[in-house]
Amino acid sequence: MASGEFDVIAELRCRFPLVGDDAAVVPAPAGPLLLAADAVVEDVDFVLDPSGAGLEDAGYRAVAVNVSDVAAMGGRPFHLLVSIAAPEGVDVVRVVDGVEEAARAFGCEVAGGDLSATSGPLVVSIAITGTVADGGRPVRRSGARAGDGLFVTGPLGGAAAAWYRDRPSPRVAEGEAARLAGATSMIDVSDGLGADLGHLCDASGVGVDVDVDAVPLAAGATLAQALSGGDDYELLFTLPEGARPPAGSVRIGTIVTDRTHRPPSEGDGWQHRFS
Repeated sequence: MASGEFDVIAELRCRFPLVGDDAAVVPAPAGPLLLAADAVVEDVDFVLDPSGAGLEDAGYRAVAVNVSDVAAMGGRPFHLLVSIAAPEGVDVVRVVDGVEEAARAFGCEVAGGDLSATSGPLVVSIAITGTVADGGRPVRRSGARAGDGLFVTGPLGGAAAAWYRDRPSPRVAEGEAARLAGATSMIDVSDGLGADLGHLCDASGVGVDVDVDAVPLAAGATLAQALSGGDDYELLFTLPEGARPPAGSVRIGTIVTDRTHRPPSEGDGWQHRFS
């Protein structure tokens, strides 16, 4: 029996060929369509206090983490389907207020969804569609090649340093800039730099040499939090030598042929456990 989230995802990849990136890429008449889904669960992904404070943040977070999956493909978010399962006493409208705020902030539109009552925790589940502007190609995890530089769009460790109280801020503009700069692979930093970089290396069949001294740290964050804290939603991407990186991005390493060269703190990132 699979014991962790990454084990289950590996099993799903064996069964379903479209699974494997931050968002699935589906052919469509107007160009590639990006599809992704993610859920946030009370007491796992967010905490409410007895007054209900945090309901808007839960709705906002649910949208933001899905938008980040589209950003990690170099795309723009398009439409959202929102499903909410709420226990008795929860003001669902306040959750929707957070969803609406995030949808406006990231330029996408709620197109439908579902409401349900539950005896369990509050769950907000989002399905998202996205597009790639100008008829471009989405950036997958699997395109990194030896000699590519490894870059990150901004400082890491901030979420862990703030005890995960801050709202996620997906890097849509930065993802598009990386794609236009010629990014060969990309992934968002949701589970920690080490874990997510490991996913990118596995998908591309490569190794990596990381200069940990070059990893940019958020204010108040430690290197350990930057490497394994997760929930930062910056983007990791690779560029061929000679390509001009987007403004604000920081080079933190180099892709190598030897697959035994693994990211630091790879096994210390966040993942859900099932047994």
